[in-house]
Order: sequence, then C-alpha cells, then structure tokens
Amino acid sequence: MVETLEIDILNLLLVLSVAWVFGSFSERLGYPALMGELLAGIVFGPPLLGLIHPAEELTIFAELGVFLLMIYVGMEVDIRDLLELGPQSFIVAVGGFVLPFGLGYAAGLLIGATVDQALFVGLAMAATSLATKSRILVDLDLLDTRIAGVLLGGALVSDVGVLVVFAGVIGFIQAGAVNPVSIATIAGKALAFFAIALLIGVRFLPLVWRQLESLRERYGFVDKTSAFTIALLVALLFAELAHLAGLHMIIGGFMAGLFLRQADLEPGLYDHMYGVMYDLAIGFFAPIFFVTVAFELTLDVFANDVGLLALLVTVAFVGKIVGSWSFSLPTDLTSREGLVVGFGMNGRGTVEIILASIGLDAGIIDQQLFSILVFLAMLTTALVPITMKWGVDWLEAVGELVRMDEAADVGEA
Repeated sequence: MVETLEIDILNLLLVLSVAWVFGSFSERLGYPALMGELLAGIVFGPPLLGLIHPAEELTIFAELGVFLLMIYVGMEVDIRDLLELGPQSFIVAVGGFVLPFGLGYAAGLLIGATVDQALFVGLAMAATSLATKSRILVDLDLLDTRIAGVLLGGALVSDVGVLVVFAGVIGFIQAGAVNPVSIATIAGKALAFFAIALLIGVRFLPLVWRQLESLRERYGFVDKTSAFTIALLVALLFAELAHLAGLHMIIGGFMAGLFLRQADLEPGLYDHMYGVMYDLAIGFFAPIFFVTVAFELTLDVFANDVGLLALLVTVAFVGKIVGSWSFSLPTDLTSREGLVVGFGMNGRGTVEIILASIGLDAGIIDQQLFSILVFLAMLTTALVPITMKWGVDWLEAVGELVRMDEAADVGEA
C-alpha cells in the first residue's frame, strides 16, 4: 500500500494568510516582505501562539521555495553587468566581504564554535541582499546617484561571492579534516560543476532557445507555458549537476537563473517566464519558507544569550560598514559617500537566512546559533532604511550627494 501525503489545508491556509498580511504590512512600512513573514512565523508558530505548526508538506514547499527563490535571484543578476562593473563597485564589494567574513570567523572561534560553525558565522556576516537594496534605493529616489550604482554593483558581486565561497565551505566541511586529497577531490568536483554549467549556459542553451524560437515561428506549438517549462527543466538539470558535485541545489538554481537571464528569447516569452518564476517564488513558495524558518527560532536567546547576540550584531555592523567604507577610500567616492554605501551594504536578508537554514538542516549549526543569525539578519535589514535615510540627508546637507548626470558632466569637463 503506497502511503500518500495528506495536506493539512487549514494549516497551509493559515501559513499563507499570515504571510501575506504581515508581508504586505512590512512592505507598507518600507521593509522587505520577508521581515513580516518571519515575524508571522514567530507570532503564530511554535515560538509564541502555536496556531500554525510544522508539517511534512510545508517542509517540501519550503525547500521548493528556496530553490525557486535562488533561480529568481539569479535572474536578477546580469552577467554583463558583472563584467562591466567599474572598479569602485568591485573594490567596495571585496571590502564588504573580506572584513566581515574574517571578523565573523574570528568571533565564531572566540565564542567557542567549531571551525565549521565559525565558517558559517563568517558567511552570515559577509552576506548582503541585492533585492533589499534595490527596494530601498527606489523608495529613497536614489537610483540615479553615484552611491546607488556602487551599492547595487557591490551587492551584486557580494551575492555571487558569498554563494561561491559557500560552495567551498560546504566542500571543506564534507572533507571532515584538512586532508589534501579529500579537499582536492571536492574542489575538483566543484570546479567541474562550474565548468560544465558554463559550457551548457554559454554554448548549448542559446542553441536550445534559438530552436524553440524556430519551432514557434514555423509551427506555433512552443508557447509561453512551454518556455517556462523548459526553463524549469534547465534549473532542475543544474540542480542535479550541483548535487552530483556535492554542492547544494541552491547553487544549481542560482547558476540556472544567471543563464536564463542571458537567454536570447523574444521579450514576450522571457517576460512571461520571469513573471511566472517571480509569482511562484515570491507569491507562494518563498513565503512558506520564511514562515517555517521562524518555527525553528528560539526566543531564549534574548534571555540567555543576549550578550552573544549583541557581540555578533556589533561584529556584523563593524565588519560590513568599516569594510565597505575603508575599501572605498582609494576610489572616486568621498569618505562620506563610502560610509553611506557601508550603511546600505549592512543589510543581510534573504541569502543569510537561506544559508543559516541550510546549516541548521545539515547539523552544522545548532538552534541557538541559527536563531542568533536569523535575528541578526532581521535587525540589520530593519536598520538599513533608517541609516540610509540619515546618510543621504547628511550627504545632501554637505553637497556630496552626486547624481549620475552630474558625475558625467564632471568627467567630461
């Protein structure tokens, strides 16, 4: 007798309802929806009221949510933008990654964490959130400023860098020790994955898309739905290749999203594919992930580990802001602009929470450290609009808020 999965419809209904209400309210306040979704999970889930509860189907939906969310994040990244980024964005991204990662790793060891746990703390400190930055810059009407270009470019490079280093950290943890042969084998498999993904993405996918366009024009049976189905198959292929290489499926999803963004498709087809991916990820599966992530949180950290939380929050702020600011000094940015860019880079959000969840599921970090990292992500993300608004007002007061047309005029002069 084959067992079937029975879905608790009422539980699912409640999860999606509170996620939508709290997420919408969060966005009205100028914060990303994930902040409200996490809060909904805390309030209505096991940490407080217990009105919604863990379930097998929610776990499955949440895993799909992570996968689809990383495809969407990848589709937000234009590889050509990475290649064309000016040195300012790249340098700031390096500073915003290296210093917080190093300080986070050192802090992890200081509090008695294992090397594996300390590496995850470092990754959490180094993470940032491209989507959060974009929303805040739009709300503050800053998209045409010099700091916006540097901030978005830095967040773009940082997101990619964190995921690449995450792949390396997982490989190191799988090796179990500093065994040169094991590490070389794992590194070789990871490099083989990236090489194969690059080959498929650059050489074969353009041929597939052109063939689809030809079939659509000749016979008309490759419609928008078919294009989305093929995009999902590509993403699953990349996820399986990542799994075979010993990497997490989010790496495959992210890489697939990168190459789907470069697809030379008729705009209508691509827009439909992007729209459906967005709706599935942001409208259904990802909210379930963020609500259920909160199920694992323990509020005891505020009573028993508030000193540890304060230490890691301080390290997170100092690492990201000072790292971004100090590395901006050799660039054309003023010292004040560099500091405001650091304020913007300080928000973590989606990527850190996903990595922390993976670390908890893999048994690398415990519930205490997981809770601290998620609360850290929430706090730093919540403070970005406030600190950015203060920083922008400061730049305007001293005449250093440079618009891109002004910067172009200075360059021509």
